[in-house]
Amino acid sequence: MRKPIPLLVAALALLLLVPVAFPHLKFVITLAVAKGFAALGVALLLRGGLISLGHAMYFAIGAYATAFLGSKAGVSDLVLLLVASTAGAALAGLVFGAFLVRYRAIFFAMLNLAVSMVIFALTSKLYGITGGTDGLRVAVPTVLGWAPGKAAFDGFLFYLCILLMVVLGWLVHRYLQSPLGHALSAIHTNEVRLEYLGVSAWQTLLTSYTISAALAGLGGALAAMSIGHVLPEFAFWTESGHLVLTAVLGGIGGVAGAFIGSVFLEILHTVAVGVAAEAWNLIIGLALIGVIFFLPRGIYGLIEARRGSTKETGL
Repeated sequence: MRKPIPLLVAALALLLLVPVAFPHLKFVITLAVAKGFAALGVALLLRGGLISLGHAMYFAIGAYATAFLGSKAGVSDLVLLLVASTAGAALAGLVFGAFLVRYRAIFFAMLNLAVSMVIFALTSKLYGITGGTDGLRVAVPTVLGWAPGKAAFDGFLFYLCILLMVVLGWLVHRYLQSPLGHALSAIHTNEVRLEYLGVSAWQTLLTSYTISAALAGLGGALAAMSIGHVLPEFAFWTESGHLVLTAVLGGIGGVAGAFIGSVFLEILHTVAVGVAAEAWNLIIGLALIGVIFFLPRGIYGLIEARRGSTKETGL
């Protein structure tokens, strides 16, 4: 089956027009793409048969690193903030992952949850460093010497998120198509046979776990810049559950699934709050139940199926 590239290109073109056609959705899409990076990290682990119920901790690490470097260390350049925050999350993923990827199934999920709640507790209690429950403010950064206002920066950040989504999405796709990516999928199907072939499952998973943590950290840094504030709730277990839901909803059959699911959820949340502020959770829940029941492969699976049927009918 051919990949649904034309549909994805069309969707990307629509996203680029959002600031012009729907200015009020610019912030929503920016935040959705930022969370999409974290959901993509979760989707990577799902490829290996692992469910992380604590991946929001890397999202929070990236966000807090951006806030801390800007407010405490005097780093104001966007590029430096993104690189440092992503590297910090990747380092945390490497350290924690060296222990966590030795486990499977519910043990892996619950250990990730436990570590994430420790991070949440630290961000809540270390008031002198993290601001406690008040969080930390994130000032508008400079961009290679350019000091934009808030409105101009929001527009720039929107298109930067789209650019990073395309570039990093392609790199993750190439990673999944590489021998290391195929080894990751093989862990889910037959880990013992993979070990017999001389490929270390631990090293394969650790590499994937570190990449997934880096993606979540990048998403956290982008979200912190967009929102202008970070809070301990970024690391709370409900946020981790949201990331898993986003990855499954979008579909793990392709890299685009994580971003599709994230954009869908953020827009659905915005519309639901606007239509029924008191019952938006009910609206989102019903919509998600419908998607889960009728789209078992996620929204991306629907796009693939549509592309396949169109090819067969010659349309």
